[in-house]
Amino acid sequence: MGDINSVGVIGAGQMGSGIAHVCALGGREVKLHDQNAERLKAALADIEKNMARQVAKGLITEADAKAALSRIAATVNLAEIGQADLVIEAATENEEVKKAIFQALTPSLKATTLLASNTSSISITRLAASTDRPERFIGLHFMNPAPVMKLVEIIRGIATAPATYETVKVFAESLGKVTTDAEDYPAFIVNRILVPMINEAIYALYEGVGDVRSIDNSLKLGANHPMGPLELGDFMGLDVVLAIMNVLHDGMSDTKYRPCPLLVKYVEAGWLGRKTGRGFYDYSGPTPEPTR
Repeated sequence: MGDINSVGVIGAGQMGSGIAHVCALGGREVKLHDQNAERLKAALADIEKNMARQVAKGLITEADAKAALSRIAATVNLAEIGQADLVIEAATENEEVKKAIFQALTPSLKATTLLASNTSSISITRLAASTDRPERFIGLHFMNPAPVMKLVEIIRGIATAPATYETVKVFAESLGKVTTDAEDYPAFIVNRILVPMINEAIYALYEGVGDVRSIDNSLKLGANHPMGPLELGDFMGLDVVLAIMNVLHDGMSDTKYRPCPLLVKYVEAGWLGRKTGRGFYDYSGPTPEPTR
């Protein structure tokens, strides 16, 4: 397979904009797609702001940032990204939504295009089966925030060709990332371990074992975690935490993965964490304050 010189990214949320940022800094031409034009505009502004932060820290030069920004084009037309060498889907963590995107994209793809999903939990084999090229389909799970975190999990579906794996591994490493290989089981490696820990912390709150600050400080100071588990859940988005727990619960048929009822209630209330201004912390003031 040839080199990956152009990348299409589907979804201009936090993950999609972060992946576009990393790929553009890595010298690739990037087309960032979202159905929502306002979200695209906000994503481009966020990318510019985050690159300016990198310049201020001396991580990249002003020229690097300017060149990278010139390589990013935004589009609301899904068909426009079909001619990229690699298309990375970074839409919401919902299997049916992802399948619908790939099916809509298929008629616009060139024969050699590789497809990847940034899913953090959903079966790569099932997603690949919804396309016309399961042998050219793979999981590329960037960590959040993508410009900062070094890891990319690579997940092969049952039909993924060895050449597809080798090509995307070289690509990810060329972006300055470290890759790990994960088997195609629910939530792969990182979230198989991390998200049940967050769910267990929510159970500890639900059952009155400790309050929000006590739980978070215990893990930060007792286990040397940079963020407490409730704080991390808010950062990820509690809807994402719930979606991953549901994938684990359904896929593993094990009650140890049952989502905590308090997590379900927060999501039902629309208290999703940082992105909505309220989760286990209230973000409306100068510093986050526990909501319970």
